[in-house]
Amino acid sequence: MNKGGLVVVSGPAGVGKTTVVAKILETPGLTRSVSATTRAPRGAEQHGKDYWFTSREQFERGIAQGEYLEHAAIHGNLYGTPLRPLEEAVAAGKVVVLAIDVQGAAALRAMKKPFVGVFLMPPSVDELKHRLAGRGDTPPEERERRLKHAIAEMEQRHLYDAVVVNETVGKSAAEILRILRERQLL
Repeated sequence: MNKGGLVVVSGPAGVGKTTVVAKILETPGLTRSVSATTRAPRGAEQHGKDYWFTSREQFERGIAQGEYLEHAAIHGNLYGTPLRPLEEAVAAGKVVVLAIDVQGAAALRAMKKPFVGVFLMPPSVDELKHRLAGRGDTPPEERERRLKHAIAEMEQRHLYDAVVVNETVGKSAAEILRILRERQLL
């Protein structure tokens, strides 16, 4: 039986975190952490599967009661990792993958929680600009703000155990899985 553990995958908006994490989660022995948020569901998102959707009041009460491993305010909404389901999964020998931003990873480090950290980088800043523009759902001013934020996040990649350049989803997922095997989490 696995001994369980935490894996943090961080990277700037537009780098492909969600897609790469979905690919590595196809591997037996890995499970995904479901975050909580105060934002409304988008499209076909489901409560308990995609996010735990909650009111701001409930979320703030949970913060006060220490129910979150980490939490952050992002674009006017609160996001966080519920602590109890995460601890239960690790205690059951599962390797839990968290796709969180550098702020969340910093909170884990401050709490002295052990984890394997992987920072996902774009092949270049130009490619990241292209990916952000390709989303088609973000006005140019917001894209520029996100790009500046992304550059600041990329400057923190040295705080992670490994850096993976996301040229293709398959190559990035394979590299992350190699790292997890090397760290004896798989």
